[in-house]
Amino acid sequence: MESTVNNLKKNRAFLCLECGKCTAVCPISSYNNSFSPRRMIAEGLFYGTDNLINDRLLWSCLTCQLCSQRCPVDVRFSEMMRDYRAEAYDAGMWGNPSHGGVLHYIMEIGSSPNLKQKRTEWIEKDLRVKQKGDVLYFVGCLPYYQDFFAKDLDFSPNSIAIDTVKILNYLHIEPVVLNNERCCGHDLYWLGQLEKFDELARLNLDMIAESGAKTVVTACPECALSLKKLYSERLGGFDFEVKHITEMVYENIGKFRFKNLDITAAFQDPCRLGRYMGVYDQPRESLRSIPGVELKEMAHSRRGAICCGTTNWMNCDTTSRMIQQSRINEAAKTGADTLITSCPKCQIHFRCTARDTEEGDSDKTELKFTDFVNFIASALVEG
Repeated sequence: MESTVNNLKKNRAFLCLECGKCTAVCPISSYNNSFSPRRMIAEGLFYGTDNLINDRLLWSCLTCQLCSQRCPVDVRFSEMMRDYRAEAYDAGMWGNPSHGGVLHYIMEIGSSPNLKQKRTEWIEKDLRVKQKGDVLYFVGCLPYYQDFFAKDLDFSPNSIAIDTVKILNYLHIEPVVLNNERCCGHDLYWLGQLEKFDELARLNLDMIAESGAKTVVTACPECALSLKKLYSERLGGFDFEVKHITEMVYENIGKFRFKNLDITAAFQDPCRLGRYMGVYDQPRESLRSIPGVELKEMAHSRRGAICCGTTNWMNCDTTSRMIQQSRINEAAKTGADTLITSCPKCQIHFRCTARDTEEGDSDKTELKFTDFVNFIASALVEG
C-alpha cells in the first residue's frame, strides 16, 4: 500500500480533477475505448496497485506525454505507468512483446559487463572515425535493427548511421564510434526495468568517459533523451553535452551546400524529440534551408503531434496499426510526397503498416518514407 501511495503522490495523481482531457487526446483511447488514462488514475486511487498491475492495458500506454501536456494540474501519467510497470514486472507480470521479445532480450544481454561486440562493421571505408576525441556518435540499436528489419521493410537502418557520420565528416568532425556500445536502455526504463537500465547506463557512461568526448551526438531521440535526461536523473550528472543530429545540423546550417530539390515533404515529430525535449524548430528550419523543399504541416504537429503508435517494442496490435495508418493518411492529405522522420523506430513502424496495406485498399498510399539524416545527406553537394 505504501508503494502505491508514493507512486500516486510523486506523480501528482492525487491532484486529478477527473476532467477527462487526458483521455480525450490519448491516441490509444481514440481507437480502443477500453483504455483511458483517466480511468487508470481512478483505478490506482480507489483500488490500489493490485488491480493495475494485473491490468493488461497497463502495457498499452505509449508514454507519449500528450495527456500530461493537456493536464491542467500536471499529473505525470507516463511516469505513473512506468512505476506501476516496475511493480508489475517485479510481480512477474508482463505485456505482449513484439517480435517474440527478441529486442528486449538484446537490451537485457547488453547489460552484461563481459559482453564483447562487433558493432562497427557498418562503417564504410570512406567514413572517418576515431577511437578517442571531442565528439562521439552514439549509434544506438541501428546495427540490431539492420539484421532484424532491413530485408522485410526494404530499408537499411544502418544507412542512418552511415549518413550521420557523413554529415559529421562534412562538418570536418571525425566522431568517436564505440565498438562495444550498448543499447541506451530507453525501453527498459519505460517498461519499469530500472535496475537493468542503470546497468546499461553505467556501462555506456564509462565508455563515453574513456573516449574523452565532450559532445555526444545521436540520430535517435530515445538515445538522446536517455543520455541527456534519464541517465542524470538516475545516476547523477556528467560532463558531456548531448545533441540530437537535428540540433547539430541546425547549428551548422550555414556550412552546408545543398542541391536544388523538387520535393514536398511532411515532418513527423517524434514524441521524445518534441514533447520530451522541446526540439521542434531545428529540423524544420534545416529542411526549409534546402532549395526546392516545400515543407507541409500535418493537422497534428509540433506539441500536438500524434506519435507512431508503438513504443518499447510492446503491444503492437490493431490499435497501433490504426494509429500508424491514420498518421500516414494525415501526411498524405497535406499533398506531401515524402514523410520525413527523425526517429528510426517511427520509420520502422510506418513502413511496416504501409507494407501490410494491400493493393486496392483505400489507405494504400504512394508516400515515401525517409529519415532526416538520409534526406540531408542525399541533398548535400559533395566536396
